[in-house]
Amino acid sequence: MIESKIKLTVRDVNDFPKPGIVFKDITPILKDPALCLEITRAMAAQVKGMDIDVVAGIESRGFLFGPQLAELLNVPFVPIRKAGKLPYTTVQQTYDLEYGTATIEMHEDALLPGQKVLIHDDLLATGGTVVAASKLVMQLGAEVAGYSFIIALDFLNGRLRLAPYSDKIYLLASY
Repeated sequence: MIESKIKLTVRDVNDFPKPGIVFKDITPILKDPALCLEITRAMAAQVKGMDIDVVAGIESRGFLFGPQLAELLNVPFVPIRKAGKLPYTTVQQTYDLEYGTATIEMHEDALLPGQKVLIHDDLLATGGTVVAASKLVMQLGAEVAGYSFIIALDFLNGRLRLAPYSDKIYLLASY
């Protein structure tokens, strides 16, 4: 039921960010507070019973539901941001894009060794950014407990790239 609500609400934007891409825009979800709450509760229900110490959200759309998910799980939220956006000392991870490279970072004191981290983002595509986020978590001595997404583009095989870090991959809708 939640999957059909998400699919009815997500907007397809053709040729964004470049020609030939059909972008799945979740921003229409944000206009429906009841659906936002339902999504957050559904994500929390999926991971109920898991040993999670922290939710880490990936910039920027991982910040839309990640803090609320952390609140429902009663754990801290940690932001993973693009390079140069965090004010304190950071650890960084660079990864390849189809058109170059990108770097994400996290504060060096964001996680404690041994903490179990649920990595959250709005969408799983190829998995490149999420793999980089996983490596950041591991750099700080923490472990990836699992992943949480609103939607996944299964035809891009992102789940295969995440499997070496955790086989606990939760999503609410797939295309």
